[in-house]
Parts: sequence; structure tokens; C-alpha cells
Amino acid sequence: MSNGINARDVAKLAGVSQSSVSRVFFGGASVSEKTRQKVLAAAEELGYVPNEFARSLITNKTRLIGLVMKGVHNPFYPQVLKEFTTHFKELGYSVLFVHTNHDEIQKEDIEMLLHYNVAGVIITDATLSLRVIEDFKKNKIPLVLFNRKVEEQNFFSVGTNNLEASRHIADYLLQKGCRDMVYVSGARNTSTSIERERGFSEILAKNKLPYKIYHSNYSYDGGYHTAKTIIQSGEIPSAFFVANDIMALGVLDALREHSIAVPAETKVIGFDNIEMAAWPIYNLTTWEQPISQMVQETVDYIISEIEEYTDRIGNIEINGRLIERKTT
Repeated sequence: MSNGINARDVAKLAGVSQSSVSRVFFGGASVSEKTRQKVLAAAEELGYVPNEFARSLITNKTRLIGLVMKGVHNPFYPQVLKEFTTHFKELGYSVLFVHTNHDEIQKEDIEMLLHYNVAGVIITDATLSLRVIEDFKKNKIPLVLFNRKVEEQNFFSVGTNNLEASRHIADYLLQKGCRDMVYVSGARNTSTSIERERGFSEILAKNKLPYKIYHSNYSYDGGYHTAKTIIQSGEIPSAFFVANDIMALGVLDALREHSIAVPAETKVIGFDNIEMAAWPIYNLTTWEQPISQMVQETVDYIISEIEEYTDRIGNIEINGRLIERKTT
């Protein structure tokens, strides 16, 4: 609705019933062309804009896409949210943002999405149970796990080729002459952390080189305090591979505080290529996630499933690229 104008006002001006206005804007039983023109003319004169939530109650469809996100502290995900919002807006959809404080999507989050009768759901950095998946399947709501995947591949997921990326990073650091390295992981139970460590360790094992792993939490503070712990141990590695950029920035600040020169004394490489990575104070070498392509694949899938629900499952992995800057 706009300026307090509602369907009743339009009906009064057009000289028709309120149900005729609903049929013109929200579908249902047919309405004569003469009535349709009268309603549209009255709506234009009054500045009436149909209420999307009212539309959903009548047609059982909305143009809302639910997006569930946990890591709002990680600049990578606000960038992702911006891309999704832009894409869906161009297609006439709005994004219903749901922030969860939990690693696993909660019952209240699901209830909110179902209450608003969303047309599709994207889950970024939260995990989900099989029960949750069934809730959406039962209601024929397409679901995509973005930048995450789980072993039970019974839905659709889109992400980066983490294994290939981390292998490339290990090879790159070896070419730079690094021999003793540290991997700073994100949350232990995430597919991104697990796969990035796996690819990295494969290459080091092939070259018979040891490495140490430090578990963190994908936050700036996590990277900062992990680096402080390593510095206090007195064993500074020749390279840090950090599982995301915001942790890598924390690592760089800790190294700077202790006057450890980067890249002369140790090298640092991150993952994501967030905007802050290119700031002159950091100039972080990183692996760029192909956000635009990942978002486009996700949007294409959801729109196709909205048009004709098939419950198609699968996993799309897109290759990123190394962005070389001053930290290596």
C-alpha cells in the first residue's frame, strides 16, 4: 500500500467491488476488460501500490527470497548479500534477511521463512538438519546452500572449488621457498575449513613437508589472537595460510605489533578477496572467490525451481583465482 491508500479506496473510486480490485491485481477469477481498465485508472489516480504480503495470502505465492546468514561480522557475507539483493531486485524479487546466532538454522528461523511464504531460500554460513530440508521440500520451496555443502547431498549447493584453490596456494608458497607453514582454520565443522585444509595438506604431504594447524573461528579477533599465540611460542613459520581474509587481517596486525616483517620474515595469504584485503595498509595476497558467478548460479537455480519445482539436487563448484599482493 502507498500513502494509506488501500483496495477499498480504489474500488470506491472505480465504482466496483473490492473483490474486483483483488482479482485485477492478484489474479483468481476472470474480470472484464472494462472493469480492469476502470480499476487500473483509479489505482493510478490514487497512487495505489498492491501490498505484497496481501498478494501472498490470496495467491499463496510471494516474491520474497529468504536469505539466512550468521557471519555478519565477516565482510565477505555483506558483499554476498549486496549481490543477491541486486540480482533479485532486477527480477522483481525482494530479499528477506534472516540473521541467526547459531551454527545450525533454528526452528524459529524456519517458522519465519514459512510464515512469510518465501518463494525460495538461500542459506550461507549456517548448517541445516535433514528435518529442515524436509520442511522446505514438503512446501516445495527451493533451497540452496551457498558457500557450504554437507555430506548428505540431497539438495542444491553452490560454492568455490576449495580443494583446487588450496592446492594452488600450497604450490604457490612452495615456489616462494616456504617450507615450514601454518594453516589457520575457521570453524572446525564447516566444509570450507575442512576442504581448504585437505587440499593444502595434500600438496605438503606430497613434498614431505610438515605443517601446523591452528583452529580459529573466521573472525578478525580469532586471527589476531591465534597469531599472538604463535608469536609467543617463538616459532614463526615461513608462511601463514589463513582460511579467510578477515582472520588474515587479524594475523597481519598481530605480526605488525611485534615488528615481524611481512613478507621478508613470513608470508601471509588469505581467502575470499574482500574489499579490505586491497586496502594499502594490508595489501593482502588472497584467493578470490568468484562471488558474481556463484550468486548467478544460485539465482538461476532458484528462479527455475520457482517456475517449475523439480527438487533438482546437485553441487556446483566454481574456480577462483589467486590475487597476488605485497604479503607474499
